[in-house]
Amino acid sequence: MSSLTRREVLAGGVLTATSLTPLTSTLLPNKDRKRVLRFGHLTDIHVQPEANAGKGMEQALIHMQSQKDKVEFLVTGGDQIMDSFGADAPRTEAQWKIWQDVLKANLKVPAAHCIGNHDVWSWPSETKTESRRGKVWAQEAMGLAKPYYSFDRAGWRWIVLDSTFPAGGGYTAKLDEEQFEWLKGELARTDKKTPIIVVTHEPLFCVCSFLDGENEKTGNWVVPGAWMHIDFRRIKTLFNQYPNVKLAISGHMHMVDRVEYLGVTYLCNGAVCGSWWSGNYHEFPPGYAVIDLYDDGSFEHEFVTWGWKEEG
Repeated sequence: MSSLTRREVLAGGVLTATSLTPLTSTLLPNKDRKRVLRFGHLTDIHVQPEANAGKGMEQALIHMQSQKDKVEFLVTGGDQIMDSFGADAPRTEAQWKIWQDVLKANLKVPAAHCIGNHDVWSWPSETKTESRRGKVWAQEAMGLAKPYYSFDRAGWRWIVLDSTFPAGGGYTAKLDEEQFEWLKGELARTDKKTPIIVVTHEPLFCVCSFLDGENEKTGNWVVPGAWMHIDFRRIKTLFNQYPNVKLAISGHMHMVDRVEYLGVTYLCNGAVCGSWWSGNYHEFPPGYAVIDLYDDGSFEHEFVTWGWKEEG
């Protein structure tokens, strides 16, 4: 389950799509490395009053924290609630209450949170002027001062990005100019010996976006900008200036894959809710990722299922 290092990817990129088993490099890891953190990545929970979703979220948290090899930290990857983009205030409030109550009752480790597109309470407009429109309500629910931020933990620099921005009446996955400039500054300020992990909701880069729908029906592969970062070209160019950018994790697609590109590993880590609490999405059941970080900038990861069934 070890990653390839930047030096091991000599040129171009290696794309590897995974099913449900740990990924293993053919190259042996550094035998002297030390694990510094084991954390869980629970993304796309989509909690709601229906479908026993609160119980499913609870079971996922308990399962993650019951691992024999203990998980020490949690990252939630966005789409915490089923949907507030098209919901009224009472429905939005009910969903956030379940999410907060389940966390409060069951979470025993520190956590960091990322905003997803379904966490946005629509965009402010002439007819939607409430103060919590946009990402404000989600920030309040998750305790975030800003929708993007950074912190240090276990010798790694963590950068949590906000990927959801207006496009017509919907959204697209990208960074606005202010956040992109902030990201450039964060990378420049980080010691070159400190490995960096980036967290987003929508993938910066993934394989599974090609197969989420009939994206080849025009005779060409067409991937919507709402499914994968439309500005990935400039992001990968930026990352390529910093060999200590090692890992980027995301959700959004409810599928699992891994891309190795220019020395950075991009992991799309499925969905806690699977197909929105109604079974598998494509071939992927409800699950979450467990990731081990090491002091040399390497990592190991595994997609974990716990046997959720729709009836709970």
